[in-house]
Amino acid sequence: MARNAVSIRNETVRASKAAVDSNSQAVNSTRKAASWADYWALTKPKVVALILLTAVVGMYLTEIVPSLLQVAVATFGIGLMAGGAAAINHVLDRRIDIQMARTYHRPVAQGRVSSGAALAFALTLSAIGFAILLVWVNALTAWLTLASLLGYAVVYTVWLKRATPQNIVIGGLAGAMPPLLGWTAITGEFHGHALLLVMIIFVWTPPHFWALAIHRRDDYVKAGVPMLPVTHGIEFTKTCILLYTLLLTLVCVLPWAVGMSGLLYLFGASLLNLRFMQWAWRLKFRPDAQTALHCFHFSISHLMWLFVLILADHWINYG
Repeated sequence: MARNAVSIRNETVRASKAAVDSNSQAVNSTRKAASWADYWALTKPKVVALILLTAVVGMYLTEIVPSLLQVAVATFGIGLMAGGAAAINHVLDRRIDIQMARTYHRPVAQGRVSSGAALAFALTLSAIGFAILLVWVNALTAWLTLASLLGYAVVYTVWLKRATPQNIVIGGLAGAMPPLLGWTAITGEFHGHALLLVMIIFVWTPPHFWALAIHRRDDYVKAGVPMLPVTHGIEFTKTCILLYTLLLTLVCVLPWAVGMSGLLYLFGASLLNLRFMQWAWRLKFRPDAQTALHCFHFSISHLMWLFVLILADHWINYG
């Protein structure tokens, strides 16, 4: 009996060691499979593309006509730092990402890129971007971009995201900064018009992200992230989305009200906001299984076309 017990225990130990070795080999194999595409994914290119669009619009709305070189250098520096912030987010959120259907495939969460390699990549991008802005653009833009990076990658990701259901409201300020960064990159100073653009993105962010949070509520519950639909319920969140879209409509009128833009922008922005309110109304009163996701997707198009409109209006009216 004793010998059989020892044999069984030894076999169990050998099986456990074999399983560990097998898992280690699988992880190592996965890490070796990392490619340029994994590092590209670390930068969240679709998110960065929208950030850069709003930054470039900020550059062209100033009274100074920037050169293509100025725009290219400033965009490159801001883009590198935005990509660095995104990569830091991958590292800090890896344990949350692996629990969520939307993010479990990310390179760091899956182990294709190690946390150390991803962090080194992020810091390298951020340092190069900061140096470009500091040396070839101006110090104000460099430090503002660094503050935005820290606001998103550290304050939001490490603290706000895990601490309060108002995480996306407070943390949204960091994501709203790109138009101001574009403006300061060309002028070297603050301006009320740039702050209006920041305000638009700041008010747009909660209904944009809460729509996704409703669609992915179960994921956030599993990951223990206190998003508004988790802490206050889906119906309350739908009401907040509807109220924020109404507020966004009013804020989007301000560029026209202060003479920053003309009738083309006012007409186009009104149509976009009416459509956003329509989605928010449908989400609140006539939802189906995909309404929240459709609302989220439209919100991205809304912001993109809103900034295209304000730039087109500026060129038509001011040349």
